[in-house]
Amino acid sequence: MMQNPIATLLETQPIVVLDGALATELERRGADLRDPLWSAKVLMEAPHLIREVHADYYAAGADCATTASYQATFEGFARRGLSHEAAANLMRLSVALAIEARDAFWADTANRVGREKPFVAASVGPYGAFLADGSEYRGDYGLTVEQLMDFHRPRMTVLASSGADMLACETIPCLIEAQAIARLLREFPTISTWISFSARDGEHTNHGERLADCAALLGEHPQVVAIGVNCTAPQYIPDLIQAARAATDTPILAYPNSGESYDPTTKSWSEEDTCPAFANDARLWHEAGARVIGGCCRTTPEHIREVAAGLRI
Repeated sequence: MMQNPIATLLETQPIVVLDGALATELERRGADLRDPLWSAKVLMEAPHLIREVHADYYAAGADCATTASYQATFEGFARRGLSHEAAANLMRLSVALAIEARDAFWADTANRVGREKPFVAASVGPYGAFLADGSEYRGDYGLTVEQLMDFHRPRMTVLASSGADMLACETIPCLIEAQAIARLLREFPTISTWISFSARDGEHTNHGERLADCAALLGEHPQVVAIGVNCTAPQYIPDLIQAARAATDTPILAYPNSGESYDPTTKSWSEEDTCPAFANDARLWHEAGARVIGGCCRTTPEHIREVAAGLRI
């Protein structure tokens, strides 16, 4: 029987609060992610840091932890000399760390007051994340649906049986990759997923498809239990939510970037305090129709604390 933790939580509360950034939060805590494996590198070097970040998001009010498997692919690990089994074990570890943090949080009965038990979503990043060349924000792969299915199948096979409550197929830049994932889900009938696109404006995915068209198509799939956008500038989120909401009855999710500006010359972020503005924007996203809300790049446990305090009523 397929689990749908998002629907379960929405039966008793008005919103599901996702966690915030993992990679940039690990960097903030001293991890060096200057590597094609990105946050997956920390699975090998400092897994305790990942567990600590998950724990802090749960404590901040997150209903979900998204695992450190976004960049964890067999191809990427093979480049580092890891065997197939060693790579699979690291993917399983990413889920185990989130489960351990969740179970430790839930073991304290004080944390159960006014809360439902949080869940774990195993992150599945796009094909372009493995390439580590920026194409995850373009989607110009030149691959067929079948080729993308072949790429995603091995990792999804591991993660679907890892103990995660669902999958989080995120930062998907193009409709063809979402179609490949949706077709592949039929091979794993007991697992549900959300599918979240990266967007370039208030209407289109980064590759150029209308988000409304993507939502209408994916909304017909029984295993796709939420549809939306992430890793996108906050100013585009209201229009994107409304476009998706008009196209499907599937719950809409949004977890944009913090709103800070990035300087490509110095390769640095603005370091401005965006927590209050982010929480205020989150209320607008909820009013626009989003029922699942969190944060992506440069968001922190404090952002999620503000969102949870403002919206979980």
